[in-house]
Amino acid sequence: MTLKNKKIFLAASVVVPFLAYCFYYYGMMVKNAPYKFNEFQYMVFEYGNGDSLVNKFNSKTHNYQFIDGRDSLVKTTLKLNKDDLLYLHRKAADLGFWDFPAQEVNSAKRDPKVPYYVIEFNYMRKSKKVLFQSNYQGNEKLIDANQRLIKEIQRILSDAEQRNKK
Repeated sequence: MTLKNKKIFLAASVVVPFLAYCFYYYGMMVKNAPYKFNEFQYMVFEYGNGDSLVNKFNSKTHNYQFIDGRDSLVKTTLKLNKDDLLYLHRKAADLGFWDFPAQEVNSAKRDPKVPYYVIEFNYMRKSKKVLFQSNYQGNEKLIDANQRLIKEIQRILSDAEQRNKK
């Protein structure tokens, strides 16, 4: 065998099995990913002070209730389109929502003056629900990611509300 053939044989016997293993391993990871949008069913978003999570949205039932500027409870239906839900799914994935702890609160007793948020994404095989206290004293990156996701959800709900008014 020539030196060139030895190098080709060595490369083929090391690189080809490695690449085959990588394709197999990562292919299975992507195939078995727990949070895939094609398995998405619905999301729930609730917020309010203390135990009274009066502001609620459920994308399955399209029920949307909130306190308006005049402190009156408004109940309406709000349908998010597939693009809105896909955007929220991807935003949650980008911000690492699937790795958030389920409880992000300072103490077990709820402070009635502090806003709390519940974000829940439900899929066919799995669901993820997070309770977030707005003055949570934890990891700064985690707090920032929660706040950004909450702002995006509120923005999407506001945009959908404006679309429905037209």
